[in-house]
Amino acid sequence: MLGYNHGTIAQSDPSVTSMVENGEKSHIRTFFNATYAYLHGMVCTRWPRVNPRSFSKARAVVFLLGLTLTFLITASYILAWDKRGLLLTPSPYYLKAGNASANATAALALGISLKRTCLNVTQLVREIRLKLEYPPRRVPDEKDIIRTDSHLFSTIPRQFLPNIKSPCWYEDFPAEKSRDPYGGNRYTVRSKAFKGVCDRLTHALRRRPLRRQDGKMSRLRCLPYFYIIGQPKCGTTDLFHRLLQHPDVKFNTMKEPHWWTRKRFGYIRFKDGFQEIYSLEDYLDLFDLAAYNIQGSSIGKSRKDQQHVAKFITGEASASTMWDNHAWSYLHGDQEEAEPPFLAQDFIHTVQPKAKIIIMLREPAERLYSDYLYFKTANKSTEDFHQKVLESMQAFQSCLSARSLRSCVYSTSLANSMPVRLNLGMYIVFLLDWLTVFQREQILVLRLEDYATNLRETVQKVFDFLNVGPLSEQAAATLTKGPMSNTRRAVDRILGPMLPSTQKLLWEFHRPFNRKLSTVLNERSFLWNDMSIPAS
Repeated sequence: MLGYNHGTIAQSDPSVTSMVENGEKSHIRTFFNATYAYLHGMVCTRWPRVNPRSFSKARAVVFLLGLTLTFLITASYILAWDKRGLLLTPSPYYLKAGNASANATAALALGISLKRTCLNVTQLVREIRLKLEYPPRRVPDEKDIIRTDSHLFSTIPRQFLPNIKSPCWYEDFPAEKSRDPYGGNRYTVRSKAFKGVCDRLTHALRRRPLRRQDGKMSRLRCLPYFYIIGQPKCGTTDLFHRLLQHPDVKFNTMKEPHWWTRKRFGYIRFKDGFQEIYSLEDYLDLFDLAAYNIQGSSIGKSRKDQQHVAKFITGEASASTMWDNHAWSYLHGDQEEAEPPFLAQDFIHTVQPKAKIIIMLREPAERLYSDYLYFKTANKSTEDFHQKVLESMQAFQSCLSARSLRSCVYSTSLANSMPVRLNLGMYIVFLLDWLTVFQREQILVLRLEDYATNLRETVQKVFDFLNVGPLSEQAAATLTKGPMSNTRRAVDRILGPMLPSTQKLLWEFHRPFNRKLSTVLNERSFLWNDMSIPAS
């Protein structure tokens, strides 16, 4: 429970007060006073009754028309006998639950008294607990995965070179291609830094073509050895850039290519629609700097030096990889009753079953607030955030009443209707799906809180997981110096923390997810604000 006092009502929410002020501009002198109340586990919006004496004849006619419309809707409900939605009504996933002003205006036009509309937090949490218990997903057959992208699986071999730590192989490299090997790469258009890397590699390849022992011109190609897959606003940017300070990891060029989840399907931002497909070759080019150093630096080196160079590892840190599978709904139409037929991890595992997976998580309420501050550009306030949380929770509750929890978490239409990305904090749902294809020992799960308070120890844990050599004392000290990257902007810090009422609401909502996450990982620290639960 949220610690609500039975029978007490909280003070008026400023976001509601703003809506009241806007409502006072109406020509009808009807006082609109909305108050959020934490009462019996419910978050409610109240409206007073409309005074019947204010009805004119015209308003009485409108009132009768409203009753007629209500009768028709009720009749359609009875005839259709479909409780998932009424005839003449829109999909519940597109209803804006917090648009109290619009709801009140529509109600007054019909002469209907709206006593309250409520988000029943207790009922929602209870339903989440029940629906969190579900069997593991069915992993698609490998042949079905391969059939979706024949080029991907015909280009990447099933076996990688045994004497190189990263997943690498030799690829034929015709002489004519060496003139401009990166000319058509789409990542170079959007990244000046990567364009510079490609220019230097092109010059190096012209100056010293690389050959294999059989005399054929070839170059080494590699996939990432490790993937930092999420979550957004959990410290993945800072972690990735600190890892680059290790000599075995330093040749990585781009943090977030978002290839597995978006760009290979032709999407950069889903709201912008289909743009252009980034090819597999575009993606592999991102790791050519490491591949060139592995292949080129081994030429003429001693056996000991060659063994050291072979330990260079590649990696990327697209924070969308853990959770974003919306591309399937855009490509094939959003099937509301279905869950994604394939997930990003199905493809990664099929081409690279021994990949190392790193996940960085953060207390979900703080993650959501940071996400809101980072991605919203105007009119930010703690009251606005509170309102958007309520709208998102009610949209999720509407979905959950008709569908499975997992399908709601992955639903593209629901994600588009929620004004804040509430679903990204349901970590356990995504983690369980990754565990259907990767072994537990292949996945390292970290907390941002531990990373921030004990940076050196946490980074060393990552190095141990990646099996890279120890740093010197001086290098280790240098790695932990400097401020955190991608931190909250000064203009956002002025807003201060979220409202206590918002925080409590989010803690209550995420509690079932955090408890299961803590159980699966066998680590009580992932309870975050629920540490009072006794250890089992």
